[in-house]
Amino acid sequence: MAMSWTRVLKSGVIPRDTAAQLVGVRSFAVAAKGKKGGKGGAADAKPVLSKEMKSTTVFGANILKEGSDPKIQPDSEYPDWLWHLVDKCPVLSELRRKDAKTLPYEDLKRFVKLDNRARIKENNALTAKN
Repeated sequence: MAMSWTRVLKSGVIPRDTAAQLVGVRSFAVAAKGKKGGKGGAADAKPVLSKEMKSTTVFGANILKEGSDPKIQPDSEYPDWLWHLVDKCPVLSELRRKDAKTLPYEDLKRFVKLDNRARIKENNALTAKN
């Protein structure tokens, strides 16, 4: 039965839009036009925050159902390691240019890790079936 339908469709006797209705081809759902948003209509309005509140509170940092967002503290209240998280780490090409004997331990550790990763990728590319 399916074979006969495909022959009819390929021959072009029936227009494609009619054929899709006959055969029952699935397609994506079309979004309803008209009202936007979910239930409630005006509930999507964002609350207006003052500049003073924006500069003293970290909004969205509270992960608990109850409680409030944390207040921003002075820099002296935060640990020293926090400020080093933003520092840029050297890339592999930059580490290869430097002498391995003079690198600090953290950079040497990073160099070994990145070099091994690059070597594994190269070997995988060579042995790939493509």
